Amino acid sequence: MRLLRTTKKVLSILKKEIKQRGFYHFLIMYKSNFTAVLRGLLYQLLYMKNIKSRIFFIGSRSRFDIYNSKSKITIGDFVYIRKNSTLRVDFYGQLNIGDKVAINDNCNISCIHKISIGSYTKIGQNVCIYDHDHNYRKRGDDRLLTGEVVIGKNVWIGSNVVILRGSIIGDNAVIAAGSVVKGKVPGNSLYLNKRHSEIIQYDQERLVVL
Repeated sequence: MRLLRTTKKVLSILKKEIKQRGFYHFLIMYKSNFTAVLRGLLYQLLYMKNIKSRIFFIGSRSRFDIYNSKSKITIGDFVYIRKNSTLRVDFYGQLNIGDKVAINDNCNISCIHKISIGSYTKIGQNVCIYDHDHNYRKRGDDRLLTGEVVIGKNVWIGSNVVILRGSIIGDNAVIAAGSVVKGKVPGNSLYLNKRHSEIIQYDQERLVVL
């Protein structure tokens, strides 16, 4: 009975999708999704000791770069990583991604310590997340500074956001597009970097500011 109910529910959803999108566009979308699932399975085979997951989607030209046998990635159910994104893990890095997280195009997540992304979080285009930066004041082997990054559940992260090491973002927070996050963002809040816009008129012939 449970299998029958599940089958009916899936068929109902597919029928609704066809009606909303049209049959041709429905086929294109689901072909893309099917390919993305296969790519996810391929990465699970390539990095059996590093990646722990079930079903996830990874779009074309997106990739995992895992450079250490001790690096670990945990991916929840139905995570969707769109095109041209890179998830890089090195050293003893731990990258944890919750259920139904959506990572948009051209994102970069670089982890050598620990990054956690809560379930249902949505990440916009061109977002960069780092749990480390360069220790430019010192020379020698200790060239990187690390700090854990924690992103809560149901967080919305706008396009072109940069999240730096040591940042903690609470559940249901919204990070405005173009913001740079460093430190703590409380849950149920809107975070934005204020900008000052200024227009300066000039004389085009003499090229001097008026």
